[in-house]
Amino acid sequence: MNIETEKKIGQNIRRLRERAGITQEYLATRLQLDGCDITRSAVAKIEVGQRHLYPDEIVLIKKILNVEYDEIFSLE
Repeated sequence: MNIETEKKIGQNIRRLRERAGITQEYLATRLQLDGCDITRSAVAKIEVGQRHLYPDEIVLIKKILNVEYDEIFSLE
């Protein structure tokens, strides 16, 4: 994936997380409880496009934020 795409997906995740009213820490904790080895710092890096997302993280982020995949992957 190119850096611009990763940045846009990260921005989408941040926007969706903020819309849900949850913190990076809370999102990281929920991901950890569901089996992902991730920190709040890693969530922050995802949101600015500095860290790749793993498929299991994407599935769980969708579930935790209660959103559709299109909302995460929108490039508009």
